[in-house]
Amino acid sequence: MADSAATIPSPEVEAPVAAPIADLPSGEPIPSSTPPSKTPKRQPLPLGALLAAMPSNVDSFLTRLDKCLSTPSGIDTVMLFLCYSSKLGSSVLSSLSQSALRRSAREWIALIASLPRGTTVVFSSPAAAAAATGGKTTIPTAAALALVLSKRLSSLSSLLSEARMILRLWALLGMYFWARGLIRRTFSSSSTTDEKSAAAAPRPSKVETFIEYLRLTLCITFQSLENGAYLSSRGIMSWTPAQIGQAYKWSARFWAAYVGIEIGRLAAERFGPAAKGFKTQQEKSEWTKKTVRQLAWAPLTLHWGSNKGLVSETTVGLLASIPGVIQLRDLWASTA
Repeated sequence: MADSAATIPSPEVEAPVAAPIADLPSGEPIPSSTPPSKTPKRQPLPLGALLAAMPSNVDSFLTRLDKCLSTPSGIDTVMLFLCYSSKLGSSVLSSLSQSALRRSAREWIALIASLPRGTTVVFSSPAAAAAATGGKTTIPTAAALALVLSKRLSSLSSLLSEARMILRLWALLGMYFWARGLIRRTFSSSSTTDEKSAAAAPRPSKVETFIEYLRLTLCITFQSLENGAYLSSRGIMSWTPAQIGQAYKWSARFWAAYVGIEIGRLAAERFGPAAKGFKTQQEKSEWTKKTVRQLAWAPLTLHWGSNKGLVSETTVGLLASIPGVIQLRDLWASTA
């Protein structure tokens, strides 16, 4: 259950204002606009030129990576991507390796069954095999190597999951300022009588104000439950294991309600009676990315909030990697 709570991304609980960011280029080599040379073989660059270019490329990459990791939201975005891409890789490798081992086991059983009656079959442990070969062990199979790599990727995912949870312990502070700004806007808009000010900043409707307060309440509730559950699991608070499990579960359920409201709000912006359409391609792109992120989180919040789970670990890694990729692309593009 700790893993479920670790999936709540801090950027999703902030105020919905985001600066437009261009998409990251694909990174593929840019094709030349000139016709290809008739020479059948391209001359490789001298080794010295390659070595001279490497420090510049590495320096540029590390500079942009440092910018990505210079803010708490940037750190969380990078860890979000690594957390669920490693979980996806671990799950896929585990499934493939276990399938290969089961197939190998069936082949061994079929081989043993085909031996003449009375044949003795001897199985040796890896230690005995190493002793018999003078200390030399046999080369591990691809399935065994995949299992080892799967376990290490799973450990990395768990580590990053807990690190993101620790960073989110401070999320309630940001929600306090969100609440303070919302209250100020509510009372200032209700007391404003100047027509010019009202035209410059249209007063939100009662429905919009209610939804904004509901979003804030849901975020505060699920973050408080997650914080209490995590601190109790570390012996800092005194919740029982049963209370911790329930807190994680209800935290995910409140997050699911928040995601549902976000999907409805985005749908109203695009298809509702008051929808004004997109003035620029950038606005359409931003709406699409927000919608895809929430649609990816929606089944996962239901999965983590259920009693027995709804999807496999591979599906969890795949769906959660989608917001990670989108957010990392925007973050990386912002450092160009």
